[in-house]
Amino acid sequence: MSSAPDIDALFQAAASARERAYAPYSGYQVGAALADESGRVFAGCNVENAAYPVGTCAEAGAIAAMVAGGGRRIAAILVLADGPELVTPCGACRQRIREFGTDRTPVHLADPGGVKRSLALGELLPLAFGPDSLAGAGG
Repeated sequence: MSSAPDIDALFQAAASARERAYAPYSGYQVGAALADESGRVFAGCNVENAAYPVGTCAEAGAIAAMVAGGGRRIAAILVLADGPELVTPCGACRQRIREFGTDRTPVHLADPGGVKRSLALGELLPLAFGPDSLAGAGG
């Protein structure tokens, strides 16, 4: 297990991914970067679609990249967007983060000027249903 993830590395990776976001409909570009249990950094960006429900969130892209790269635990995640309000993961992405994290997983919320707030996933998704909820379930 590596030491605490480097927030600057997460910020840079999220900013780079955000620049490549495909957001022709909303104009709202989002980048996300996470560190896995080995300290490796994976990034994703939002990818919109003319059929709105089939777009992909930046957090989902970063998680998919982590899984494809062999990672299984999110040590920390940073989400970056520019707008009038602080960007937070949507409900579906909060659940995706919980699948690979814990209530204590750090979630850093940023805009192009830097991290604006850091909190634990449990603050964003209290009383979450996660893999541990199924411990002992089934045959």
